[in-house]
Parts: sequence; C-alpha cells; structure tokens
Amino acid sequence: MVHVPSLFDVGSVTHAGRVRPRNEDSCLVRTDVGLWAVADGMGGHEAGDLASRIVVQSLDAIGLPGSAADLLAECEQRLFSANRQILALSHERQGAIIGTTAAVLLVRDGYYACVWAGDSRVYLINRGSISQVSHDHSELEELIAGGALSRDDVKDWPSNAITRAVGVVDDPEFEVVTGPAEPEDVFVVCSDGLTKHLQDDEILQHVTTRRAQVACDDMLALALDRGGLDNVTIVVVRLLTPRSSEPTRSPLDREPQS
Repeated sequence: MVHVPSLFDVGSVTHAGRVRPRNEDSCLVRTDVGLWAVADGMGGHEAGDLASRIVVQSLDAIGLPGSAADLLAECEQRLFSANRQILALSHERQGAIIGTTAAVLLVRDGYYACVWAGDSRVYLINRGSISQVSHDHSELEELIAGGALSRDDVKDWPSNAITRAVGVVDDPEFEVVTGPAEPEDVFVVCSDGLTKHLQDDEILQHVTTRRAQVACDDMLALALDRGGLDNVTIVVVRLLTPRSSEPTRSPLDREPQS
C-alpha cells in the first residue's frame, strides 16, 4: 500500500485546573507520524504526573512507520513498554500504586485507530454528529452496561474509579477500535477534566465552529469557568485532505485467529 500523507488542523492544550496543586496530565502531538495521545496520571496516587509522562515519552519514540498496521503495532508495544517502566518505578518506591490512563489516536492511509485504557476519551465528529469512539473503563460504566444504573443515575456521582490503567498490573488490557477516517472528520482526545464540565453537544459545537487550537482554548476556558475541578487536557485533530482510494478492508484490522 502506498501511503498518501494527510494534512491536519491540530490544536492542543493542558492545564492543572483550579483545584489540583499540579498537572498530572500529559499530551503528545506527533502529527508527522499521525499520532496524538492524552495520559491522565491517577489522582491521589504517588507520581501520577511522572506516570503520564512515561507513557507520552514512550510513544514519542515512535518513528515514521511503513504502514498503518505497523503504526498500530508499534503503539501497542510502546504502551506495554511504558507499563513495565511504571511498574519498575512502583517497585523502587516500595510498591506505591502509580498509574495513568492512556488514550491514543492514530490516523494513516485513510483509517484511524483508537487505543486506550481508563477513562480518557476519544470522540469522533462526522457529518455533524458526535460519537464517543472509546468507552470508559470505569466502575460506573460497568454498572451502566450491566443495567444496574442508568446514565441519569450517575450524573452527580461523587467518585468513579477506573478499572484499567497503565502501570498497575503486569499484563494491562488495551482496547482497540478502528474505522475509516473521512475528509473533514474531527477527533477529540481528552482527559476527564474536560468531560466533567462539558457535555458532548457542547464539544460538538466548539469543534465544528472553530479552528482546532481555538476550539481547545475555548473549551479549556469554559471548563475553568465552571470550576476546573480536575486537570484538563484536550487535543483536537481535523482531517483536511481526501483519503486515498483503498480497498474496503481496513489495514488496521487484525487477521482472524485460527
């Protein structure tokens, strides 16, 4: 497959918010590779900011891949490497619990991949509609999926522990979703500091009426105006050029296991 480079309108911002003493979020913008990531260090635990930086630094070592499938494979390898580094750090600190979420967006060859663990999110805005590509790995999401609670029940829920993270167990679980990336699609990668204060329809309105960096800055300002209860990190990626003509099968799809 011949890679056709894409052009993107990209914006990013990260902020400690108005309550937290430090920013434990990290973000990565590697538009040259087609990779963007957000990591949210686990609040209340030791060295959450360091854990999120380890994830970002590991991903930042990815070079130009030969294909979309190579990029996805390298991304997963780098996440597992970051997991080992964080576990080693925890061991050095007498078993202190250290961890971070990770939400990674990859775009190449007319397709996207979303790789994540935890409750940092990836949204897709396509043809005027917003959808959450990722789903939260959290206790509340499991209760909702099991029918024990409705979304209305948990609007003001005081806590929501995540059920997957990087750096907590030896063999972490990452979820992967792939799909076609169409011209003018917009992706939003963010930590939960944004979604605590903005509804999905508000995110949709901001990213469809503003350039990427302006949308990031304006959504951050709104989150801060509404209390800024957590660290806030946002990456907005708009695909500007038409994708290449390719077969219907995604190059990111995995071969079936025998």
